[in-house]
Amino acid sequence: MKRALLLLLISLAFSSTASATITESHGYAQFGTLKYPARFTHFDWVNPQAPKGGTLRVMAFGTFDTVNPYTFKGTSPVTTANFLQYGINELNEPLMVGTGQYSPSGDEPASSYGLIAQSVEYSEDRSWVVFNLRPEARFHDGTPITTYDVAFSYRLLLKDGHPLYRTALQEVLRVDILNKQRIRFVLKRSGNPLLILRLGELPVLPQHYWKDRDFKATTFDPPLGSGPYRITSVTPGRQLIFERVKDYWGKDLPVNRGKYNFDRMAVEFYRDSDVAFEAFKAGEFDIYIEHQAKNWANGYNFPAIRRGDVIKAQVAHQIPTQSQGLFMNTRRATFADVKTREALGLMFDFEWTNHALFSNAYKRTTSYYPNSEFSATGLPVGHEWLMLKPYKDQLPAKLFTEPFTLPHTDGRGIPRETMRKALALLAEAGWKLNGQRLQNADGQTLRFELLLVNPNLERLYQPYIENLKSIGIEARLRTVDRAQYKQRLDQFDFDMVSMTLGQTLSPGLEQWQYFHSSQVGVKGSKNYAGIDSPVVDHLLEQLLAARTRDEQVAAGKALDRVLLWQHYMIPNWYLNYHRLAYRNRLAFVTTPPYTLGLSAWWLKSSEKDR
Repeated sequence: MKRALLLLLISLAFSSTASATITESHGYAQFGTLKYPARFTHFDWVNPQAPKGGTLRVMAFGTFDTVNPYTFKGTSPVTTANFLQYGINELNEPLMVGTGQYSPSGDEPASSYGLIAQSVEYSEDRSWVVFNLRPEARFHDGTPITTYDVAFSYRLLLKDGHPLYRTALQEVLRVDILNKQRIRFVLKRSGNPLLILRLGELPVLPQHYWKDRDFKATTFDPPLGSGPYRITSVTPGRQLIFERVKDYWGKDLPVNRGKYNFDRMAVEFYRDSDVAFEAFKAGEFDIYIEHQAKNWANGYNFPAIRRGDVIKAQVAHQIPTQSQGLFMNTRRATFADVKTREALGLMFDFEWTNHALFSNAYKRTTSYYPNSEFSATGLPVGHEWLMLKPYKDQLPAKLFTEPFTLPHTDGRGIPRETMRKALALLAEAGWKLNGQRLQNADGQTLRFELLLVNPNLERLYQPYIENLKSIGIEARLRTVDRAQYKQRLDQFDFDMVSMTLGQTLSPGLEQWQYFHSSQVGVKGSKNYAGIDSPVVDHLLEQLLAARTRDEQVAAGKALDRVLLWQHYMIPNWYLNYHRLAYRNRLAFVTTPPYTLGLSAWWLKSSEKDR
């Protein structure tokens, strides 16, 4: 009793000195106010009376060699395409949901609500945060979830977790266990409202399960979880079976009501998209998320579509799409000069690719944040201009006087004028034509390799390789298996790579992982381009420290503009709608603007026993 009273007094003393105003709430909004009040019963985009039952059969591209999603070693299902869309994963439940990959919000850009934590307290200056845990929260073996598990999870992920977790948690100064249901994180610096969202995303691992196990090891034994589903069967690399936990402790929480409606979910893993699509047509699984424009345009005239047994849907969304393009590894001397990088970008013919291969389905990516208000358009003005002004001498003069643009063709090949411009840039970078090859002063030929993991991409990028050869560049495609691909990415053992970087409604620490100079030498980091720029570092700090949405948007636009003008990536294409086909036995309320929302689908009652 005395110890508890002492902790309370210390907590109150700390709180009163840290900030005059303390907020306690059922949720947390990075900016502004929460959409849903404290007594809300369910999200607007779900059916709170959705029937439970039946089996959903889904697929994922690729494979896996571990079901531990938290470490550097191995490839877990959570990293495979489409997997997280289904509302199931092998992740442990976090303190709060709405942001992050566990259970993204459907209708708010930067808000989270309590899951394991029933409430959150924080100071006005955001120098600390307290999470109050639900006493009913349980792991699947019935063990209560306590703050000892939260502190253990923080320390374990910081010490032995994947570098992405270590980066996300690096701003914590101290963790204080106030009692079994109350834990405080003291932050290294105040004024970082985004960090509270990131801490709310902390997966809570069971201390009693992991304390005597090798956390870093790959495993096919499903770890102990706490969520609505548990893994009941693992066929290594090929299949996972999830079953709904009937006595799941959180099934009636407002954040969960109307979701997780299937009793059983079977995930089949396919390495070949053509094989996967044929399996879908044959009825082997229930939902197909289409990624190939050609197949979307021409592949859906099969009997089940004509009978109405399969529904083909194209659904607009407001989700910031991922940064997709060809990233150049500036750790290599070949790509060290920005003029070389710009010239290589000029030789990519998007219009021809879109017309010949995609049936004109895509839009050209002109930002690291496509389909988002963070895209840098026009000229820098207002707060964005003020952020960039101190670095005017370190940035291209055109950044302040010209909107960033990409070359445009008529779809019939690279114009000679564009080729001449590319050769002029290459000459300025020290590459001159010597016969049919571009060489530098040392007689070295300009050559590089484009690393791929998906054979289907070869037909997309082979025309680009031919364009490069036409001006004397020796480039080639190299497609490797997923294990080798991951190893080469982790070690930065590549020249150029076709890559996508996931983007969110509220850009934050993941941008640090993508672009900050501290990540250049961190094996397994996502700074694939090897960006090492003081200007980028400073803008990242401003992005993370933004106190209002307007400040955040201005910092995001400034960062986007600087990255674009440095030509680290040759932008590809994007869509602003979902392409999916699903069996008519599935039902849902609506598709919210910020997620596909498959976790809220259910099986029509008449179909459950089929």
